[in-house]
Amino acid sequence: MSAPRTLLIPLLLGFAASSANAADLTIKLGNTAPYSGPASAYGAIARAEGAYFQMLNDQGGINGRKIEFLTLDDTYSPAKTVEQTRKLVEQDEVLAMFSSVGTAPNISVQKYLNAKHVPQIFVSSGATRWNDPEHFPWTVGFNPTYELEGKLYAQYILKTKPDAKIAVIAPNEDAGKDYVRGFKEGLGEHINQLVSETTYLTADPTIDSQMVTMRESGADVFFAEATPKFAAQAIKKAASMGWKPLIILPSVSNSFSAVLEPAGLENSIGVVTGLYLKDPNDARWADDPALKDWFAWMKKYQPNASTGDLFNVQGYTVAQIMALVLKNCGDDLSRENIIKQTKQLDGVEMPLLLPGIKVTVDPKNVTPIRQIQMARFDGKSWVLFGDVLGEK
Repeated sequence: MSAPRTLLIPLLLGFAASSANAADLTIKLGNTAPYSGPASAYGAIARAEGAYFQMLNDQGGINGRKIEFLTLDDTYSPAKTVEQTRKLVEQDEVLAMFSSVGTAPNISVQKYLNAKHVPQIFVSSGATRWNDPEHFPWTVGFNPTYELEGKLYAQYILKTKPDAKIAVIAPNEDAGKDYVRGFKEGLGEHINQLVSETTYLTADPTIDSQMVTMRESGADVFFAEATPKFAAQAIKKAASMGWKPLIILPSVSNSFSAVLEPAGLENSIGVVTGLYLKDPNDARWADDPALKDWFAWMKKYQPNASTGDLFNVQGYTVAQIMALVLKNCGDDLSRENIIKQTKQLDGVEMPLLLPGIKVTVDPKNVTPIRQIQMARFDGKSWVLFGDVLGEK
């Protein structure tokens, strides 16, 4: 499914090519996302962002201005990302690039956007390189860094299954390398317990051969650091082979509808992951006012989208944070002020973040989400356990 070229979102902000003044009635935000191709499940994030901005525009906008959200399909191809991003910056004259999806796609335009002094904010990826304000002052990430997340999973394994034999699969790109680097750091002197390490390419049709290799290694713990399509394949293939390791999924691939349902809910029972967002399927949030608001928003603005998809929760939440930044900008909607306000978020609580997890960005650390909580799938929803882990 291809994306609509432009989603016009009534919000309340405004700007021109590099700045906005009080007379401007709209603010253009640019975005690239894979609406097609092997990572198309992530397109849900951008659709949710567009729907949230539409709601804000319907309510009158921000500070008297509306948001024009221009989101283009890049098929998760860096070359296409470059083409689409240049169009958004040079032809459409967006004020900022917001929440573009993917590690390799965003890497392909990071130097370009920083050279142009165009904010590249709330990148939908946890690559460690987004947290480098010295070399890339116009870039701010969003997700917990993959290195931190990988490290926390390794520590969890050693604590709960100290004699584990571990297999890992990861994409052969920067995101996968970040996860594996952090995972190995977490294993520390127990690195010899990693008995199988393999990779895949995003363009591969399946990971069946890698799954056979990992099963034959004798591993009883499997870190499936994969994008949604391959994470679903991994769970399903493990079940069909009769291989029953403890499976750990990364936060980028723990969607109920995009991963667990395609894998088979019965096959997914017992899978573990790290969460920082409230799971709409979890009965504990049945009376949560914020989630009730989210369900009402989904019904009105995304009636055909899955309420079981955490990517819809993520899109909603990161759009809320973007709206807060724009509100804090007041009438100074220059690119300089947008990046300044983005880096002044100090312990902000958002309605759909898990309790205890807050948004913090400062000039020296531009990773907004720095914590996760472990959860186990029980066949119906992710069930939280343990304490919030990560940076305090």
